[in-house]
Amino acid sequence: MHIHLKLLFLASLLSYSTFAQTDNQYNLIPFPARFSGQNGQFNLTATTKIITSPAADASVKAVALTFASQVKTANGLTLGIAPTSPALAKGAHIFLTLNKTLNLGDEGYKLTVTQGRVQAEASTAKGLFYAAQTMRQLLPTTQSTTLSMPACAITDKPRFGYRGLMLDVCRHFMPVPFVKKFIDLMAMHKQNTFHWHLTDDQGWRIEIKKYPKLTQVGSKRAESIIGQYYQNYPQQFDGTPHGGFYTQDQIRDVVRYAQSRFVTIIPEIEMPGHGQAALAAYPELGCDPAKGYKVFTKWGVSDDVYCPSDKTFSFLQDVLTEVMALFPSKYIHIGGDECPKTAWKNSTFCQDLIKKNKLKDENELQSYFIRRIEKFVNSKGKSIIGWDEILEGGLAPNATVMSWRGTEGGIEAAKQKHNVIMTPGATCYLDKYQGNPATEPLAIGGYLPLDQVYAYEPMPSELSAAEQKHILGVQGNIWTEYMKTPEDVEYMAFPRAIALAEIGWMQASSHNFEDFAQRLKNHLPRLSNVNYAKRLLDISASTQPNDQGQLQVKLSKLDIDSQIFYTTNGKEPNERSTEYIGPFTLAKTATVRAMTRAGGKPTGGQLTQTFTLHKGKNKPYTYAIALGNKSDENTKKLTDGVRSETPRDRRQWANFFGDMDVTLDLGDVTSVTKVSLNFLKVILEKNFPPTSVEIALSKDGTDFKDAIAQPVKYELNGPWDILPVVADFKTARARYVRIRAKNAGVCPPEHPEAGQKTWFATDEIVVE
Repeated sequence: MHIHLKLLFLASLLSYSTFAQTDNQYNLIPFPARFSGQNGQFNLTATTKIITSPAADASVKAVALTFASQVKTANGLTLGIAPTSPALAKGAHIFLTLNKTLNLGDEGYKLTVTQGRVQAEASTAKGLFYAAQTMRQLLPTTQSTTLSMPACAITDKPRFGYRGLMLDVCRHFMPVPFVKKFIDLMAMHKQNTFHWHLTDDQGWRIEIKKYPKLTQVGSKRAESIIGQYYQNYPQQFDGTPHGGFYTQDQIRDVVRYAQSRFVTIIPEIEMPGHGQAALAAYPELGCDPAKGYKVFTKWGVSDDVYCPSDKTFSFLQDVLTEVMALFPSKYIHIGGDECPKTAWKNSTFCQDLIKKNKLKDENELQSYFIRRIEKFVNSKGKSIIGWDEILEGGLAPNATVMSWRGTEGGIEAAKQKHNVIMTPGATCYLDKYQGNPATEPLAIGGYLPLDQVYAYEPMPSELSAAEQKHILGVQGNIWTEYMKTPEDVEYMAFPRAIALAEIGWMQASSHNFEDFAQRLKNHLPRLSNVNYAKRLLDISASTQPNDQGQLQVKLSKLDIDSQIFYTTNGKEPNERSTEYIGPFTLAKTATVRAMTRAGGKPTGGQLTQTFTLHKGKNKPYTYAIALGNKSDENTKKLTDGVRSETPRDRRQWANFFGDMDVTLDLGDVTSVTKVSLNFLKVILEKNFPPTSVEIALSKDGTDFKDAIAQPVKYELNGPWDILPVVADFKTARARYVRIRAKNAGVCPPEHPEAGQKTWFATDEIVVE
């Protein structure tokens, strides 16, 4: 059989040159460190057995059972399991062999597939399990009583020892069967750590025998916000109770299940902030017990936190004692993030405690809190992990840091010789939009497409070789404020979590997104029972002007096998529409719609985007009042021809925290009949449209005669919105267009942040 190999630029951790196959049979994810495709194939039939050595321990036999079960489920073929014998040793079977002489670590393995046998070797059962996951991916995605596995030779081991995913079950509870499915998907892609976020302001999800009210009261909230957090002013709620928790027996069951797939579960019990659900159950743990705490019905961060009293520490030690008995993990995650200090500043007890212990401030009080908890956890033979806020006020002696507020916290912790897990929000938070926000399910905000996830490099270049040893690995985080169901989680997590799995396993020099995308497309049928996002097939557009004032539009896609068909009149495209061959020209404002097809059928790729051509398109403009932020770094957003379609998408908006004074230069004196622009209204976010807008014209840039001023009218209450402002000049001529807009000032008394400064945003100055 002829095998076409494609060079991958893989300088692996084993110092091997590596080749990868783009044909269907070698679409392995993560791709191995060393790979060689061979001629031929190994055929699996009803007589094929999984052979273990006579001395194989129970863990190896468990790997064989798990692999056989996975093949049965995915492919419909039943594989027998047997210890080796002289007769079987020469047969056409799959051999799982412990080889303690391999120098590949406890997760590495060797896999050799020939026409006559399949040989998997590793120094541990864990390595054999990962060899089995690679074998699963060598098998076809179809169900059949006869299967084939293409011949190859693989030597593999991971770059990082920590490759994780976090699932928040507090904002929305996820049932046990889905948690197991989630673990299965992690294991398939060789991720080895499941960070289980079990407590937060919005719900306590783990049974604690000594404190039954934690689940009787703390696991239930009365209602949840409707829409996005800032969408409505005032906020609206659904009136529907939400709850759920895991019994300790369920926890044990999930832990056993994860262990069978060599996934370690790290539980997270949040402290000292994000504890309002616990305070609702046991108000004496707060700084103001008479307040009447309730399980938080909003998203975000509550000001009500644990009071650092002896009663609180006794409670937390009792809780952690039960938690540590359930989870064999070396680590316990104690949160430590987003702890407002308001309650502590207003507490006589806390202020006295600061003085008594000669602490500098509330930040050092937080450090005192974390250190005290760490000492207890360490006394039980465990170690703590905390979000990077635990650096504030001084880091606990043996703590591991999860760097989420960018990479700075991780860099600082590594320089202090603390272990670090990199999980920066910009690239590892899988709750952001991954496609056009106007057409995607509601998310927290931001934009994180698949290729941007894959481009992340977890190892900070700022660290020395010695400091880099403290970077344990990388983790993706799934926060479920806007994910009500398991299907919602699947859509947001996959395939972006698969990209993180590969960058955690492969060396940085091995990463090649084009190759990954091609392998992923052929791999996704293995996720037939997963509601994964199909954004890999999407089409994107970029533009540039030409000398005639027209616009050239270039369409691109990640799926190299499909064709693009498009329209420019806003109509739905089909196979009879224009096929995209190269950039095309728009002479007027148009809505471009595009689709992808392959093999005569739609593949799911799509694009709908309006390009606004006007006299100000790509013309330069200046700010008389500096923005004072990075919202329009290249001074292009206001004339790039793209108008925002929804308040969900903030990429096109320029933000003003004072008044607006912008002058646009059209280049020559020309007729100007109309000038229009949009303003964003998101009242709860302090984003108030300006009180008035003045649009003026000038031929010389100094004397602005034609001016139209108008107030911006809107209802304070109601949903977020996009408000247009239009100035009709009819027959004016000008070279310069000046827009001045007056900031609303401060939030009114009835606003939750009364007296705070307001801001506003606009996205395109359209000149006709």
